[in-house]
Amino acid sequence: MRRPPPLPTPPAGDVGERAEPARRTGRRERSPIGDGGSGAPSAPRTPPVATEDPRGEAADGGEHPTSTRDVWRAARARRKALRAEIRRFTQRSRRRRIVWLSAIGALVLLIGGTVVAAYSPLFAVEKITVVGATTLDPATVEAALAYQIGTPLAAIDSSEVKASLLAFPLIETYALEAKPPHELTVRVVERTPVGVLRSDAGYTLVDAAGVALATTSDQPAGQPLLDIEGGTDSAAFESAGLVVRSVPADLRAALTGVSATSADDVTLTLNTGLTVVWGSAEDSPLKGEVLSKTLIRSPNASSIDVTSPHAVVVG
Repeated sequence: MRRPPPLPTPPAGDVGERAEPARRTGRRERSPIGDGGSGAPSAPRTPPVATEDPRGEAADGGEHPTSTRDVWRAARARRKALRAEIRRFTQRSRRRRIVWLSAIGALVLLIGGTVVAAYSPLFAVEKITVVGATTLDPATVEAALAYQIGTPLAAIDSSEVKASLLAFPLIETYALEAKPPHELTVRVVERTPVGVLRSDAGYTLVDAAGVALATTSDQPAGQPLLDIEGGTDSAAFESAGLVVRSVPADLRAALTGVSATSADDVTLTLNTGLTVVWGSAEDSPLKGEVLSKTLIRSPNASSIDVTSPHAVVVG
């Protein structure tokens, strides 16, 4: 009887898999009998050894073992990819930061340029104009401030200007107004005289605050003579000054004398001989209006008492 040909030898990896079921079933797997029929077991097969070809790859298709240079290259590539991702995700914030920095830089440049230009000769004073002076001569005030010519408008020292204007007692308040590129305007408010005080030195013109404006040997025209008990520092003088400033303009020109012994008994005298008992400075605008109407109704009156404007007494 003819024997069948031997079975093909399984790969090295399948030997363990085939041997496992044999151990479970308890049967022993025998090696196939050779052609010689000797019955001796065949020699164990040696598993194939992976060899490396000249190109650096394993003969069985595996990869070359990792070297230090490969690790370094891989780390560098990973860092490069990470930086690219960070740049991509932060692109909007970086763009917004650039816009903000550009705006701030432009603003700083603008402010710095403006400050430098303001303190440069480009904006130096070349003309001084005085506005609001009627009793004073504007040219005289301008001449007193001429030393400011050539000073940058932004560098004008208000304290120096104030010191120069103190030489003009008629100036009550003032304001500086810069008009680029080269003009400085000085707006003044003159003091309003309320009358004159007679003394051994002559006639001193004063305002409602008691500030001496000028002294002359003769009584100035249109200024009433003040007869105030206690002088310029008294409450009577303060009340009289407020009353004079409240008198209607048409009666103010006819006013020749003002007397007061206290703050509540101010009396006015007109050039027609009319005596007006004014009382205190309270309700002065109303008293002035009532006085004007009373003079129209009683032009020949010798005295008018407006101490109580709602109950006028005509004499």
